[in-house]
Amino acid sequence: MSLRYAYIFAEVILKTLGIRNESVYLCYAVVFLSSRSVNNFLMTGPKAYLIYSSSVAAGAQSGIEECKYQFAWDRWNCPERALQLSSHGGLRSANRETAFVHAISSAGVMYTLTRNCSLGDFDNCGCDDSRNGQLGGQGWLWGGCSDNVGFGEAISKQFVDALETGQDARAAMNLHNNEAGRKAVKGTMKRTCKCHGVSGSCTTQTCWLQLPEFREVGAHLKEKYHAALKVDLLQGAGNSAAGRGAIADTFRSISTWELVHLEDSPDYCLENKTLGLLGTEGRECLRRGRALGRWERRSCRRLCGDCGLAVEERRAETVSSCNCKFHWCCAVRCEQCRRRVTKYFCSRADRPRGGAAHEPGRKP
Repeated sequence: MSLRYAYIFAEVILKTLGIRNESVYLCYAVVFLSSRSVNNFLMTGPKAYLIYSSSVAAGAQSGIEECKYQFAWDRWNCPERALQLSSHGGLRSANRETAFVHAISSAGVMYTLTRNCSLGDFDNCGCDDSRNGQLGGQGWLWGGCSDNVGFGEAISKQFVDALETGQDARAAMNLHNNEAGRKAVKGTMKRTCKCHGVSGSCTTQTCWLQLPEFREVGAHLKEKYHAALKVDLLQGAGNSAAGRGAIADTFRSISTWELVHLEDSPDYCLENKTLGLLGTEGRECLRRGRALGRWERRSCRRLCGDCGLAVEERRAETVSSCNCKFHWCCAVRCEQCRRRVTKYFCSRADRPRGGAAHEPGRKP
């Protein structure tokens, strides 16, 4: 059975169960292909996989949203076509952006499964108390209710890694970056402690691990993206036992905390219809604002100037709620305030492109 027909079959079956989500259809299609038979899946699949499918879909969506946030002011801004991880939609490239998409999606699925476990959404999952009572460090013991990141890791690996069915360098790259995404969740866990002692003296502490905000996971992976390692392997390698062995040895030597890629990124300044790239012409950029970080403040230079485009200033009128007041009982009434704002956009300039473009993905 091909993936296409497996997808159609999964869609038909799951719609009868009231599930209407393409991400879930895709997960089931992969399971159909990896199962010994469709009948075997129908006997066990719905019981095992329907429990987690909504969390997997929500986690994948959170990964997409975080990708868009992290790259909002980059030349590559996480376009929709970049967000399909399987051959059903297809990420045809093997560059550092693909590496990030795999990592953040894998992290999103693991994070959501772990969080939902802690919220009591699954009957077969609870706190991780495996280390409770053990000495964790000077003056503190493991205790409390740690988020069960091991559970989230195991289930997310079953779903996300199952999308890779090849044995070539590209598949190895994707699996490596999936693992890097899971490591990012584990590596950003926060230790929370509670003091114990007479009159709050904090003689000893009981500590447990909690998930951070997912934004911290995204920021961690954005740093890894900038430092991603290029692996020199032929993407078709893996068609022989010797080739597969060489691939395995190469990736085994690279830390799974790091992102890897096989190809250089294209020039995201330019439109490329073949690759589905829109270029930066017409993109909005930022120049002023107290809350802007250095990366945002330099977005006009990065998106416009370094791409041979001019910065066009446009005045616009915005309408927003203001002067809101609470009225007893129970309503909030606001006025509608209008104000003129200045926005900046990249526009074509009648001048040659100045200077060499920065390598995509690198800070200028």
